[in-house]
Amino acid sequence: MTKKAENIIVGISIGDLNGIGSEVILKTFEDSRMLELCTPVIFANVKILSFVKKSLESTSMLHGIDRLDQIVLGKINVLNVWQEAVDIKFGTTDDKVGKYAIKSFVTATKALKEGLVDVLVTAPINKYNIQSEDFKFPGHTDYLDQELEGNALMFMIQDNLRVGLLTDHIAINEVASHLTEELIVKKIETIKQSLIQDFSINKPKIAVLGLNPHCGDGGVIGKEDDVVLKPALKKIFEKGTLVFGPFAADGFFGSNQYEKYDAIIATYHDQGLIPFKTLSFGNGVNYTAGLNKVRTSPDHGTAYDIAGKGIADYNSFKEAVYAAIDIYHSRNQYAEISQKPLKIKEK
Repeated sequence: MTKKAENIIVGISIGDLNGIGSEVILKTFEDSRMLELCTPVIFANVKILSFVKKSLESTSMLHGIDRLDQIVLGKINVLNVWQEAVDIKFGTTDDKVGKYAIKSFVTATKALKEGLVDVLVTAPINKYNIQSEDFKFPGHTDYLDQELEGNALMFMIQDNLRVGLLTDHIAINEVASHLTEELIVKKIETIKQSLIQDFSINKPKIAVLGLNPHCGDGGVIGKEDDVVLKPALKKIFEKGTLVFGPFAADGFFGSNQYEKYDAIIATYHDQGLIPFKTLSFGNGVNYTAGLNKVRTSPDHGTAYDIAGKGIADYNSFKEAVYAAIDIYHSRNQYAEISQKPLKIKEK
């Protein structure tokens, strides 16, 4: 394979084959213009995807390969990660199918680490049926955090709306105990750096939401906002980061306050994702910030209830591909500028 300088190789993990992942992938690349932006490599099996394609009456043209050096630019490449047949039953959870989802993801991650693909876009998995002796992670992000360099952070993005999380996949009754100054500093620094290098925002403004209703009302409804959040944010601000808050979460989005900031950080999962998904209208993207490689995914799950019916909305997956390409370009531009600072002529 001879790679053009402007061509981006997008690795795609297949996700749960009984869900809508295959459908949204195929629909995304039915538009031939997508192949002018990038070359997709789907980590799966070409016979299985051909079966899905036929059942969904997709017009995507698939090109099967057995090695990554066989990638053909401008084609929808399908790397045969396995050869055996898989029994697909749309809309059902199956441990065997879960194993193939992880096989695809782990192989795609290895290719990403080795630079054989430029970015990774992951289709939805079922967090229950992927568990095994070899894979004991809640999801994609935790595994990527182990395998790649940096500190992974879930960053939901859609145009100028960007929502990060201080804590993500932990039980609600454990959130308060996880909020420490060290964690807050690390997460805010990760988001600040991502805004600079991934989104080309030189002096980002960041808002942080409070943990308790009304930020605790002076300690009446919890002390974490006064005792942990406020002092940590004050220290970070004094060191030059434009971070503000904590803000009461209940009215922050409804009053359009979020539009004043380049990113909003929620203290826990649903506090950030409920307003994000409400505002992003199915076009949101889950971006794993903080790592040395680019990974995105759609903001939805396997959607078993509509799997195999051909009615899945593919916009979020398409936006995930766009976002991965944009961030890849931004990072390269940032790296180039950082390595070649402007020289000031002496008078």
